[in-house]
Amino acid sequence: MSRRCELTGIGPMVGHHVSHSNVKTKRRFLPSLKKVKLASEALGQSYTLRISNAALRTLDYKGGLDAYIVKAGDEQLSPAAQKIKRQVKAKIAELAAA
Repeated sequence: MSRRCELTGIGPMVGHHVSHSNVKTKRRFLPSLKKVKLASEALGQSYTLRISNAALRTLDYKGGLDAYIVKAGDEQLSPAAQKIKRQVKAKIAELAAA
């Protein structure tokens, strides 16, 4: 399983560990990921996604999974999140047509 946020696409970054004597060695900065159950109001289902803590705060700010995922770009979403996005968009279009 890759260490990548399913909503924002944030993954590991590389940098240097700098010692007291200023010797630099490579290190990795891993994202803080959590498995979270998120509820979709439009679909009436909950989905388990592996997202970063920053993405979880962003979801609260934007107003939930549906509001965030509809506006998110496809290049940063995982295939599972893209599938949810298509379902939410179809449901919203169905409700608007009715």
